Amino acid sequence: MAKRETPEVNSGSLADIAFLLLIYWLLTTTMDVDTGIARQLPPIPEKSDITEVDINKRNIFIVLINSENVLRVNGKERKIEELRELTKEFVKSNPDDPSMPELESVYIEQLNKRVDVGKGVISLQNDRGTSYGTYIMVQNELVAAVNELRDEAAYEYFGKKSFDNLSDDQKEAVRKIVPQRISEAEPKNIGGK
Repeated sequence: MAKRETPEVNSGSLADIAFLLLIYWLLTTTMDVDTGIARQLPPIPEKSDITEVDINKRNIFIVLINSENVLRVNGKERKIEELRELTKEFVKSNPDDPSMPELESVYIEQLNKRVDVGKGVISLQNDRGTSYGTYIMVQNELVAAVNELRDEAAYEYFGKKSFDNLSDDQKEAVRKIVPQRISEAEPKNIGGK
């Protein structure tokens, strides 16, 4: 019996076909783009621009996350769920409470009047061992507190509108009334690991 040869498949253009399929896939596939934290980093200061600023301790809201992801607010251990309300109390600032931030009178052009605004600064600090997820949860709570206060100010000063529904001038006014002063310190080796 004669042995039959199996016919060969011409694979000369197989690489070309694979390349075309790859290009087709790249052009037709949509990639989900995760958005990051909307923050603009300040420019690097010149050596001559660095000055020491003396800040009253009552004007600083210290939020610290240690390497075990334990949250401490002004030295007291707290839960992340409590952080939003604590932040709102601090930013609103009660003038009758000496532990709350000082107030300063700011002229708001859009309202044609002066408004008392807290001078408080939120200092977010973390340890080098802090998990990224915990850090983001804490930062989200801080920003959410400021956003809720901005919505409240928008309702109070501009009628039943949320902050997002205001005009650009009105948003600028609300940003002056409820400033977002969050200072993020460089991670340190504070507590352990």
